[in-house]
Amino acid sequence: MITPLDPERYVRTPWKNGGGVTREVAAWPPGSGFDDFAWRVSMAEVREAGPFSRFAGVDRILAVVEGALRLAVQNAGVFELSPRSAPLAFDGEVATSAELILGPALDL
Repeated sequence: MITPLDPERYVRTPWKNGGGVTREVAAWPPGSGFDDFAWRVSMAEVREAGPFSRFAGVDRILAVVEGALRLAVQNAGVFELSPRSAPLAFDGEVATSAELILGPALDL
């Protein structure tokens, strides 16, 4: 069964590092938080340059759906992401920071 998602019902949560707000689309198990989810899909609006929250033991995949970001990922490189680029997979544990190229940017 397919369940349509209503963006007005997405849970809005402050970022782990306090630098913004994410809209949680779905997470498992239900009611899990930043430190105990098995998987999570969220959207975030990036309004300024800064560090990403670190998530120990989590593999992250980021796709930009609006705007453009330059992402610096420790030990992996610097990547420019836009709606036309492929999603970027990276280790959620390493230091990662974003710079706006065209913003604000919306990522998934």
